[in-house]
Amino acid sequence: MSVDEAVVRALALRPDSPPGDHVIDITTTGARTGLPRRIEIWFHQIDGRFYLTGMPARRGWYANLRKNPQFVVHLKRGVTADLPATAVVVDEQTRQRVIPAVVALQDRPEYAARGVPRQDVDVWLAHSPLVEIVFDDQELHEAAAAE
Repeated sequence: MSVDEAVVRALALRPDSPPGDHVIDITTTGARTGLPRRIEIWFHQIDGRFYLTGMPARRGWYANLRKNPQFVVHLKRGVTADLPATAVVVDEQTRQRVIPAVVALQDRPEYAARGVPRQDVDVWLAHSPLVEIVFDDQELHEAAAAE
């Protein structure tokens, strides 16, 4: 398969990417119902890897991905694409590296202007869901991670 350069660019998040660039939809399979569940969520690229996380709390999408790790990433800002992916639950060392980087993004002026309150890293480390996104198309995954 030839990698779509527009998709690769849409996945290429940088520390200075505007907040809207982090917004995607995902479709998971319900943990109890087995039905498709589509939500809007933010994703992040840290050290060439892609992650989903959220505010500290129990999250339905996280329960769904733990039971059924295959899901679809729907790009929607500037490029439309449906990308099959697999969620991988991360280890504690990865949590300790990724969560502070995500929380640090919220200290940027663009986030404060959107009314995002300052977050407590320790609370996020203790209570936020976190999974790595591994795109099923290995060529896409490698090209996007290298961008």
